[in-house]
Amino acid sequence: MTAKIAYDDVEVGTELPAASFRATRAALVQYAGASGDFNPIHWNEKFAKEVGLPDVIAHGMFTMAEAIRVVTDWAGDPGAVVEYGVRFTRPVVVPNDEQGATIEVSGKVAAKLDDSTVRVDLVATSSGQKVLGMSRAVVRLA
Repeated sequence: MTAKIAYDDVEVGTELPAASFRATRAALVQYAGASGDFNPIHWNEKFAKEVGLPDVIAHGMFTMAEAIRVVTDWAGDPGAVVEYGVRFTRPVVVPNDEQGATIEVSGKVAAKLDDSTVRVDLVATSSGQKVLGMSRAVVRLA
């Protein structure tokens, strides 16, 4: 599949529309059900603190999935993402309240590659701290 954006219309430095995503305790429980990852650090505050965490934390893959939404929304086709990888630099701490945590994501085209593909570099933060490092996606454009 290819994106709805034309390769020739994109330049290095093109900024993707930034977005913010909420991570609530309810969303983590739903994600655990979908993924099968029921590790108590993602839902049990007492357990999370006993193992040295500041509070319940979001699943790394949940955070990664929210971040790539900036790319898939921009490209117009999730199937256009041909490669995606990150390094987890800091957990997203999710307080036990209505708001939860906010994951803020921005991205820009860092390189035009062969075969109508571009590399998009993402920046994902929560509470002012970078939560993903080396977050990069390769996207096939039209």
